[in-house]
Amino acid sequence: MHTAVEPASAAVGGGAATVTVSRGPDRPGADAAPSAASGPHAPSAILQTLILQTWLSPAFPVGAFAYSHGLEWAVEDGTVRDLGSLVAWLDGVVRHGAGRSDMILLAHAWRAVDAGDAAGLASVAELAAALQPTRERRLESLAQGEAFLKAVRQTWPGDAVERVAATLADAGLQAALPIAIGAISAARGLALPATLAASLTAFVANLSSAAVRLVPLGQTDGQHAVAALMTVAITVAAEAEMATLDDIGGAGLRADVASARHETQYTRLFRS
Repeated sequence: MHTAVEPASAAVGGGAATVTVSRGPDRPGADAAPSAASGPHAPSAILQTLILQTWLSPAFPVGAFAYSHGLEWAVEDGTVRDLGSLVAWLDGVVRHGAGRSDMILLAHAWRAVDAGDAAGLASVAELAAALQPTRERRLESLAQGEAFLKAVRQTWPGDAVERVAATLADAGLQAALPIAIGAISAARGLALPATLAASLTAFVANLSSAAVRLVPLGQTDGQHAVAALMTVAITVAAEAEMATLDDIGGAGLRADVASARHETQYTRLFRS
Protein backbone atom coordinates (compact mmCIF):
# COMPACT_ATOMS: atom_id res chain seq x y z
CA MET A 1 0.00 0.00 0.00
CA HIS A 2 1.34 3.42 -0.95
CA THR A 3 0.52 6.62 0.91
CA ALA A 4 0.16 9.65 -1.33
CA VAL A 5 2.06 12.62 0.05
CA GLU A 6 2.10 16.10 -1.40
CA PRO A 7 4.55 18.40 0.49
CA ALA A 8 3.26 21.78 1.63
CA SER A 9 6.37 23.15 3.37
CA ALA A 10 5.03 23.33 6.90
CA ALA A 11 8.39 24.47 8.20
CA VAL A 12 7.90 27.74 6.34
CA GLY A 13 4.25 28.15 7.30
CA GLY A 14 2.52 26.00 4.69
CA GLY A 15 -0.75 24.19 5.21
CA ALA A 16 -1.52 20.53 5.69
CA ALA A 17 -0.33 17.93 3.21
CA THR A 18 -1.91 14.79 1.71
CA VAL A 19 -0.56 12.00 2.61
CA THR A 20 39.07 -8.05 5.62
CA VAL A 21 39.97 -5.18 8.07
CA SER A 22 42.38 -2.43 7.05
CA ARG A 23 43.38 0.28 9.52
CA GLY A 24 45.72 2.35 7.41
CA PRO A 25 46.25 4.10 4.09
CA ASP A 26 45.90 0.80 2.19
CA ARG A 27 42.13 0.93 2.72
CA PRO A 28 40.32 1.48 -0.64
CA GLY A 29 40.08 5.19 -1.31
CA ALA A 30 42.16 5.91 1.79
CA ASP A 31 44.23 8.70 0.29
CA ALA A 32 43.71 10.84 -2.74
CA ALA A 33 45.29 14.09 -3.73
CA PRO A 34 43.17 17.17 -2.91
CA SER A 35 42.39 17.62 -6.61
CA ALA A 36 41.76 13.94 -7.38
CA ALA A 37 37.97 14.05 -7.52
CA SER A 38 38.00 13.93 -11.29
CA GLY A 39 41.57 12.71 -11.77
CA PRO A 40 43.17 9.32 -12.35
CA HIS A 41 43.32 8.50 -8.62
CA ALA A 42 39.64 9.09 -7.91
CA PRO A 43 37.83 6.05 -6.48
CA SER A 44 35.55 4.16 -8.83
CA ALA A 45 31.89 5.15 -8.91
CA ILE A 46 30.91 2.03 -6.96
CA LEU A 47 33.59 2.64 -4.33
CA GLN A 48 32.53 6.28 -4.00
CA THR A 49 28.96 5.16 -3.37
CA LEU A 50 30.07 2.67 -0.73
CA ILE A 51 32.25 5.26 1.03
CA LEU A 52 29.40 7.78 1.14
CA GLN A 53 27.00 5.11 2.40
CA THR A 54 29.48 4.29 5.16
CA TRP A 55 30.20 7.87 6.20
CA LEU A 56 26.55 8.94 6.14
CA SER A 57 25.01 5.86 7.71
CA PRO A 58 23.53 5.91 11.23
CA ALA A 59 26.40 3.61 12.27
CA PHE A 60 29.05 6.27 11.62
CA PRO A 61 29.91 7.77 15.02
CA VAL A 62 28.81 11.38 14.72
CA GLY A 63 25.86 11.19 17.12
CA ALA A 64 23.23 12.20 14.56
CA PHE A 65 20.60 10.20 16.47
CA ALA A 66 20.72 12.78 19.28
CA TYR A 67 19.53 15.76 17.19
CA SER A 68 16.08 16.62 15.83
CA HIS A 69 16.79 20.04 14.28
CA GLY A 70 13.85 21.52 16.21
CA LEU A 71 11.48 18.78 15.09
CA GLU A 72 10.84 17.74 18.68
CA TRP A 73 9.21 21.11 19.38
CA ALA A 74 7.16 20.90 16.18
CA VAL A 75 5.78 17.59 17.43
CA GLU A 76 5.18 19.05 20.88
CA ASP A 77 3.08 21.96 19.55
CA GLY A 78 1.14 19.74 17.13
CA THR A 79 2.55 21.06 13.85
CA VAL A 80 3.98 17.66 13.00
CA ARG A 81 1.52 14.93 13.96
CA ASP A 82 1.42 12.40 11.11
CA LEU A 83 3.10 11.40 7.87
CA GLY A 84 1.64 14.22 5.80
CA SER A 85 2.62 16.97 8.21
CA LEU A 86 6.09 15.45 8.62
CA VAL A 87 6.72 15.49 4.89
CA ALA A 88 5.44 19.07 4.70
CA TRP A 89 7.83 20.10 7.49
CA LEU A 90 10.83 18.35 5.96
CA ASP A 91 10.03 19.75 2.53
CA GLY A 92 10.27 23.26 3.95
CA VAL A 93 13.54 22.57 5.77
CA VAL A 94 15.12 21.03 2.66
CA ARG A 95 13.93 23.63 0.15
CA HIS A 96 14.01 26.79 2.24
CA GLY A 97 16.02 26.08 5.38
CA ALA A 98 19.25 24.49 6.50
CA GLY A 99 19.01 21.69 3.94
CA ARG A 100 19.61 24.07 1.05
CA SER A 101 22.03 26.40 2.83
CA ASP A 102 24.16 23.57 4.17
CA MET A 103 24.51 22.04 0.72
CA ILE A 104 25.76 25.36 -0.68
CA LEU A 105 28.32 25.52 2.12
CA LEU A 106 29.30 21.88 1.49
CA ALA A 107 29.88 22.60 -2.20
CA HIS A 108 32.14 25.56 -1.46
CA ALA A 109 34.14 23.59 1.12
CA TRP A 110 34.55 20.80 -1.44
CA ARG A 111 35.78 23.23 -4.10
CA ALA A 112 38.20 24.93 -1.71
CA VAL A 113 39.89 21.62 -0.89
CA ASP A 114 39.78 20.48 -4.51
CA ALA A 115 41.61 23.69 -5.49
CA GLY A 116 44.06 23.53 -2.60
CA ASP A 117 42.66 26.81 -1.28
CA ALA A 118 43.33 26.72 2.48
CA ALA A 119 42.16 30.31 2.97
CA GLY A 120 38.94 29.57 1.12
CA LEU A 121 38.24 26.53 3.29
CA ALA A 122 38.84 28.53 6.47
CA SER A 123 36.58 31.31 5.24
CA VAL A 124 33.63 29.07 4.41
CA ALA A 125 34.09 27.14 7.68
CA GLU A 126 33.87 30.40 9.61
CA LEU A 127 30.75 31.39 7.69
CA ALA A 128 29.08 28.03 8.34
CA ALA A 129 29.55 28.40 12.09
CA ALA A 130 28.30 31.99 12.07
CA LEU A 131 25.11 31.13 10.16
CA GLN A 132 23.70 28.81 12.82
CA PRO A 133 20.49 30.51 14.04
CA THR A 134 20.31 29.10 17.58
CA ARG A 135 22.57 27.70 20.28
CA GLU A 136 21.28 24.17 19.80
CA ARG A 137 21.56 24.27 16.01
CA ARG A 138 25.17 25.47 16.40
CA LEU A 139 25.83 22.52 18.72
CA GLU A 140 24.12 20.14 16.30
CA SER A 141 26.25 21.17 13.34
CA LEU A 142 29.62 21.75 15.02
CA ALA A 143 29.53 18.69 17.27
CA GLN A 144 28.64 16.40 14.39
CA GLY A 145 31.20 18.03 12.12
CA GLU A 146 33.99 17.59 14.63
CA ALA A 147 32.92 13.99 15.29
CA PHE A 148 32.86 13.28 11.55
CA LEU A 149 36.34 14.68 11.07
CA LYS A 150 37.68 12.74 14.05
CA ALA A 151 36.12 9.47 12.90
CA VAL A 152 37.48 9.80 9.36
CA ARG A 153 40.96 10.66 10.63
CA GLN A 154 40.94 7.55 12.78
CA THR A 155 39.36 5.08 10.37
CA TRP A 156 40.27 6.44 6.91
CA PRO A 157 43.68 8.03 7.64
CA GLY A 158 45.77 9.81 5.05
CA ASP A 159 47.72 12.94 4.22
CA ALA A 160 44.79 14.61 2.46
CA VAL A 161 42.55 14.38 5.52
CA GLU A 162 45.36 15.64 7.76
CA ARG A 163 45.80 18.69 5.54
CA VAL A 164 42.12 19.53 5.98
CA ALA A 165 42.33 19.07 9.75
CA ALA A 166 45.49 21.18 9.94
CA THR A 167 43.91 24.00 7.92
CA LEU A 168 40.97 24.22 10.28
CA ALA A 169 43.12 23.87 13.40
CA ASP A 170 45.55 26.56 12.26
CA ALA A 171 42.60 28.93 11.77
CA GLY A 172 41.18 28.02 15.19
CA LEU A 173 37.94 26.80 13.64
CA GLN A 174 35.56 23.95 14.29
CA ALA A 175 34.12 22.22 11.25
CA ALA A 176 30.35 22.41 10.87
CA LEU A 177 28.98 19.15 9.49
CA PRO A 178 28.56 20.28 5.86
CA ILE A 179 32.09 21.70 5.91
CA ALA A 180 33.55 18.47 7.25
CA ILE A 181 31.69 16.33 4.73
CA GLY A 182 32.49 18.57 1.78
CA ALA A 183 36.16 19.01 2.64
CA ILE A 184 36.85 15.36 3.39
CA SER A 185 34.92 14.17 0.34
CA ALA A 186 37.07 16.35 -1.90
CA ALA A 187 40.23 15.18 -0.12
CA ARG A 188 39.20 11.59 -0.76
CA GLY A 189 38.36 12.18 -4.40
CA LEU A 190 34.58 11.75 -4.08
CA ALA A 191 32.46 13.49 -6.71
CA LEU A 192 30.62 16.61 -5.60
CA PRO A 193 27.16 15.79 -7.09
CA ALA A 194 27.02 12.40 -5.37
CA THR A 195 28.28 13.87 -2.09
CA LEU A 196 25.61 16.57 -2.12
CA ALA A 197 22.72 14.25 -2.94
CA ALA A 198 23.81 11.61 -0.43
CA SER A 199 24.35 14.17 2.34
CA LEU A 200 20.97 15.80 1.92
CA THR A 201 19.19 12.45 1.73
CA ALA A 202 20.96 11.35 4.93
CA PHE A 203 19.79 14.56 6.62
CA VAL A 204 16.19 13.78 5.65
CA ALA A 205 16.54 10.17 6.80
CA ASN A 206 17.87 11.23 10.20
CA LEU A 207 14.98 13.62 10.81
CA SER A 208 12.50 11.01 9.61
CA SER A 209 13.99 8.59 12.13
CA ALA A 210 13.55 11.19 14.85
CA ALA A 211 9.90 11.60 13.86
CA VAL A 212 9.34 7.84 14.06
CA ARG A 213 10.29 8.07 17.73
CA LEU A 214 8.56 11.37 18.48
CA VAL A 215 5.16 11.44 16.75
CA PRO A 216 5.22 8.40 16.87
CA LEU A 217 5.12 7.03 13.34
CA GLY A 218 5.57 3.49 12.17
CA GLN A 219 8.83 2.49 10.55
CA THR A 220 7.07 2.18 7.20
CA ASP A 221 5.75 5.74 7.37
CA GLY A 222 9.27 6.90 8.19
CA GLN A 223 10.46 5.33 4.97
CA HIS A 224 7.53 6.85 3.08
CA ALA A 225 8.77 10.26 4.24
CA VAL A 226 12.31 9.59 2.98
CA ALA A 227 10.98 8.36 -0.36
CA ALA A 228 8.69 11.38 -0.73
CA LEU A 229 11.61 13.78 -0.21
CA MET A 230 14.19 12.00 -2.35
CA THR A 231 13.42 13.83 -5.58
CA VAL A 232 13.32 17.12 -3.70
CA ALA A 233 16.72 16.35 -2.16
CA ILE A 234 18.24 15.57 -5.56
CA THR A 235 16.85 18.80 -7.03
CA VAL A 236 18.03 20.98 -4.16
CA ALA A 237 21.46 19.31 -4.20
CA ALA A 238 21.82 20.04 -7.93
CA GLU A 239 20.85 23.67 -7.40
CA ALA A 240 23.28 24.00 -4.50
CA GLU A 241 26.14 22.73 -6.66
CA MET A 242 25.79 25.78 -8.91
CA ALA A 243 24.97 28.35 -6.21
CA THR A 244 27.25 31.08 -4.90
CA LEU A 245 27.68 31.99 -1.25
CA ASP A 246 25.52 35.04 -1.94
CA ASP A 247 22.66 32.63 -2.68
CA ILE A 248 22.62 31.39 0.91
CA GLY A 249 19.42 32.34 2.67
CA GLY A 250 15.99 30.96 3.25
CA ALA A 251 12.55 31.23 4.72
CA GLY A 252 12.49 28.30 7.13
CA LEU A 253 11.47 30.59 9.97
CA ARG A 254 9.24 28.12 11.77
CA ALA A 255 12.04 25.57 11.88
CA ASP A 256 14.37 28.20 13.36
CA VAL A 257 11.77 29.25 15.92
CA ALA A 258 11.14 25.60 16.79
CA SER A 259 14.85 25.18 17.47
CA ALA A 260 14.90 28.22 19.74
CA ARG A 261 11.82 27.07 21.66
CA HIS A 262 13.27 23.60 22.03
CA GLU A 263 16.04 25.07 24.18
CA THR A 264 13.52 25.61 27.00
CA GLN A 265 11.21 22.68 26.26
CA TYR A 266 10.46 20.93 29.54
CA THR A 267 10.65 17.29 28.44
CA ARG A 268 13.14 16.46 25.70
CA LEU A 269 14.61 13.36 24.09
CA PHE A 270 16.92 15.23 21.71
CA ARG A 271 19.72 17.76 22.07
CA SER A 272 18.22 20.03 19.40
